[in-house]
Amino acid sequence: MENKRRQFLKLGSLACLGIAGGGSLKGLSPVENIFPSPPENLSAVNNFSAMENNNQNNASLSIIGQYGDWAAGLRKDKLPSLSFRKQEFANLDAWRKTAKKQVTDRMAVPFIGNKPAINMVKQYDYDGLHIEELNWQLPYGRATEAIVLKPVNAKGKLPAILAFHDHGGNKFFGTKKITKTSDRQLALMADHQKEYYEGFAWANEMAKRGYVVLVADAFTFASRKVMLQDVPEKMRYGLTDPDLQNADGIAAYNKWAGEHEHIMAKSLFSAGTTWPGVFFAEDKIALDVLCEREDVDASRIGCGGLSGGGLRTVFMGGLDPRIKCAVCVGFMTTWKDFVLHKSFTHTWMVYVPLLPNELDFPEILGLRAPLATLVLNDEQDDLYTLPEMKAADKILRDVYAKAGAANHFNCSYYPGPHKFDEKMQAEAFAWFDKWLKK
Repeated sequence: MENKRRQFLKLGSLACLGIAGGGSLKGLSPVENIFPSPPENLSAVNNFSAMENNNQNNASLSIIGQYGDWAAGLRKDKLPSLSFRKQEFANLDAWRKTAKKQVTDRMAVPFIGNKPAINMVKQYDYDGLHIEELNWQLPYGRATEAIVLKPVNAKGKLPAILAFHDHGGNKFFGTKKITKTSDRQLALMADHQKEYYEGFAWANEMAKRGYVVLVADAFTFASRKVMLQDVPEKMRYGLTDPDLQNADGIAAYNKWAGEHEHIMAKSLFSAGTTWPGVFFAEDKIALDVLCEREDVDASRIGCGGLSGGGLRTVFMGGLDPRIKCAVCVGFMTTWKDFVLHKSFTHTWMVYVPLLPNELDFPEILGLRAPLATLVLNDEQDDLYTLPEMKAADKILRDVYAKAGAANHFNCSYYPGPHKFDEKMQAEAFAWFDKWLKK
């Protein structure tokens, strides 16, 4: 099972990066082009695994060959220009104001309007929770679908969590990855939760502890996904948009959507924005929705998620002070790790051009200091190297220590591959309780 999961992660990563190359798609179906036949797939996975092992055993090797040392050394071991670790930054508030402005400028966060009208689709009770299915229309794309969960018969204003779903190489689904709203759960989502969450719908488990939990589909996922019918026919490669019961069609869509990511990223850059900028703009709307609910205490809001959800936590937690407690799971390393070892394992959703000159990756999350922050890492996570996960840990500890809030930050390591299992969830939930419950 673990080997199968690792192969899925790597193949999903290759799909997300479009490693087959857009130009090679001509005349081939997406399945044939993006992934060869199964034996070749396994060979490719083994080759990449061998390459990773060699990279980590020989520091002179990098994923960009002899250019690695040069690229990683462009800053000549100097701290990024806006790092709070630099001696010249003594005033935390002044530094944060300057650094946040630079980050949002680099992200080119688009203005997408104020909080839209919220439509209640339906509400019902399930497994001790009251569940609301909502949607709202942004100025572009199809309506964003969201799920709100809270304990049945809850009274008064509750603390709340903005819960972020993962990427997982599966863009056909969003909110369903971390929720369960019926005993008739889709088999694909039951399998997904078993692989990544030890069988738990963690948003449900969080709500059962006395929280209002909001989960919304992210940009390009589920209700916000790019539909095949909406792109030129020559780009569909004979595929049509599948329904929920068509597992093979969903798999083919996910492979197509992975290959489409480099196209979306280039188009966003050409439009003068970035993928993290769009994520943040849309997640900020979801946070507005959560904060303005009558059953929510807006002074006690947290956010968190695994993998792609961890990435969104870095930006939302770092940039919006309404997030009083942030839990980043399975997405913490340094820009150096991406340069030398791991950019090929990551989606185009990660990158903000030029920002590494001003802040290292963990310092984006560090913008929230002294607010409570927890990072959870998996020691055998194929998406990062352990030395750089530990380097990121030290950076955040240094930032929090300088901010006079060392006990407001913690980082833990768990054995095993990329996941947010029951033990990790227990630590995350306890951390939220510590900082958000009166």
